[in-house]
Amino acid sequence: MSKTRTAAVIGAGFGGLALAIRLQSAGIQTTVFEKRDKPGGRAYVYQDEGFTFDAGPTVITDPDCLEQLWALSGRRLCDYTTLLPVTPFYQLCWEDGFRFDYADDQDALDRQIGAKSPDDVEGYRRFLAYSTDVYREGYEKLGTVPFLNVGSMLKAAPQLMRLESYRSVYAKVSQFIRDEQLRQAFSFHSLLVGGNPFDTSSIYALIHALERKGGVWFAKGGTGALIAAMVRLFEELGGRLHLNAEIDRMMESEGRVTGLALGDGQIMRFDQIASNADVVHTYRHLLRGTARGDANGRKLGAKRHSMSLFVIYFGLRRQHPELKHHMVLFGARYRELIDQIFKGHSLADDFSLYLHAPSVTDDSLAPPGHSAYYVLSPVPHLGNVDIDWDVEGPLYRDRILKYLNDRYIPGLLDDLVTVRHFTPFNFRDELNAHLGSAFSIEPILTQSAWFRPHNRDDVYPNLYIVGAGTHPGAGIPGVVGSAKATAGLMIADAHQ
Repeated sequence: MSKTRTAAVIGAGFGGLALAIRLQSAGIQTTVFEKRDKPGGRAYVYQDEGFTFDAGPTVITDPDCLEQLWALSGRRLCDYTTLLPVTPFYQLCWEDGFRFDYADDQDALDRQIGAKSPDDVEGYRRFLAYSTDVYREGYEKLGTVPFLNVGSMLKAAPQLMRLESYRSVYAKVSQFIRDEQLRQAFSFHSLLVGGNPFDTSSIYALIHALERKGGVWFAKGGTGALIAAMVRLFEELGGRLHLNAEIDRMMESEGRVTGLALGDGQIMRFDQIASNADVVHTYRHLLRGTARGDANGRKLGAKRHSMSLFVIYFGLRRQHPELKHHMVLFGARYRELIDQIFKGHSLADDFSLYLHAPSVTDDSLAPPGHSAYYVLSPVPHLGNVDIDWDVEGPLYRDRILKYLNDRYIPGLLDDLVTVRHFTPFNFRDELNAHLGSAFSIEPILTQSAWFRPHNRDDVYPNLYIVGAGTHPGAGIPGVVGSAKATAGLMIADAHQ
């Protein structure tokens, strides 16, 4: 290896920690800087009144991508944390009373689909075959490969065209499935990574095969327990994590980034720097005053960004074993509501919700006899709708809790022990998310792969990007995959 032996990672989210583990495992002395008082980024943890609430991602898929991080140093993930299988993967609920348990059980799926729409049983089989094909081409072959030039995109183009990646997820599902509610059941997945099912490339149909192949899991103790396991591994390997360490700017000289200026005035030098911070924030703020930072910050800020989220964390003094761990609660509208979330200029009166009820799987997250929850509602980002969330937030929270009380969790309002909410303002202010976007740049085809910010900067040869804003995109497998792509570049560059 040449002189390049030290690296800094800005941000201790899943992507930043996965990258730091890979670098440290390769012998590069790595330091992670985290602005907040706990690691995790969007996977932050709140504790209130004896309840534990995961702030962000709760759906763990493709555990193999996580196990690889431990295998790099001859360790095992299972010695650090326990992943519990979740079944069904999701229960999908509609206001007319129809419920669909989506799990890795072909016979059960066939029975449910057949009871709803007999013609769609064979159609679902064909959709699953398509999803599996997309998974092979889009995830296994391309998910951890950095797209640094047009040639890499052109090489992938024939397969992407064969798979009709220019069609939307919903349009592709509709080629196989006739029933409208079943179309929703098999197209909503792109929302989990910030994509509009009516605009997002059908490549993202691979999420269905990813779940069928690897299952859906939950870390015992919450997603935060998985973050803690990653931190423990990183520090055992000799890595350093600094909390409450906000980066004010990157230092640059002679066409390279040379170090970091912390908010307390301290300056630290590194051979390589990777940012797991919001990609617009990285260029617009951390590289402010530089030609590259100012120009690319404007360019990235003008791209289409994913929707934001409104999230409520609440604890109840009663348990509800009738609920499922992951529930998707569709409102009266689907396409019209999604259009209003992504393209509208007002907050909708109705909503579709994701309800997370982890106490069903792990009762350690709440005091005895109690239960912990979070519910999220996709909402427009701050660039589309001018809402004062400090005013609207409590009102919106109360509307959602009443809806749950009336339809899904009777007695919720009487049993409430603790409640807090997280708005687009919090995404903007606590996570430095551009426009309060929850998933960074929207995953449409013209903002994917080579068209997405690259894993290595095009101007500064020792500046790298990891996380939702780069290839392949959001979601735990996405950001962990971005870490693999980015680490490959950094390790190779360090050996030059």
